Amino acid sequence: MRRPVVMGNWKLNGSKAMVSDLIKGLDAELNGVEGVDVVIAPPVMYADLAEQLLGKATNKIFLGTQNVDVNASGAYTGDISPEMLKDFGVTHVIIGHSERREYHNESDEFVAKKFGFLKENGLIPVFCIGETEAQNEAGETKAVCARQIDAVINMHGIEALEGAIIAYEPIWAIGTGKAATAQQAQDIHAAIRAHLASYSEEVAKKVVIQYGGSVKAENAAELFAMEDIDGALVGGAALQAAGFAAIAKAAAAAKA
Repeated sequence: MRRPVVMGNWKLNGSKAMVSDLIKGLDAELNGVEGVDVVIAPPVMYADLAEQLLGKATNKIFLGTQNVDVNASGAYTGDISPEMLKDFGVTHVIIGHSERREYHNESDEFVAKKFGFLKENGLIPVFCIGETEAQNEAGETKAVCARQIDAVINMHGIEALEGAIIAYEPIWAIGTGKAATAQQAQDIHAAIRAHLASYSEEVAKKVVIQYGGSVKAENAAELFAMEDIDGALVGGAALQAAGFAAIAKAAAAAKA
């Protein structure tokens, strides 16, 4: 059985005090929770503080981040390499998020380059895919997801997806309060897995596919009850320890 992963994307939020309070609160809330991997992705400048706090935590919480460059070193002002991230204990890296695609003009091919570079450096890509509201209304969701996935497969092969995480995030549901119904999300997750299976059934069975888009404690259990939903990439709800922990607990219970 696939082990669920619940990851909190803190986006552009945080302070030293917030990082400390949130990690300590989350650690307290997760006592006794097993069967789910919990990951937090604070802004990268708090990676050092987060690493220190997680090292003192009672529960295992993995450290992620929200971006990476495609270069190991050099004259790339403001960018961050995989080795720098690993130096602070980072294990998971979000790539392909719709906000990066839109605000930073990141193409499918550029995201695929990031994917391969993370794999080469032993980090876990959390590979975001998903459609806009217009694409959804036009019935293009499955085609959009397939295109984004194929950019990685065409560049690196289907085997590159082993050990990676795919996060399906309908863009119209991110931060809007609109969430796909559990059945709608399951239908797309099943289609994503079927698309992977057209290349390799073995890889398709193993790949963790998260759902993201207005996931909260109130709808988590229904989402995780679905066969092909293996956790969540959580935005706003990840900024509160109790609510985020409740989502992780729901994933552990549903997949036990």
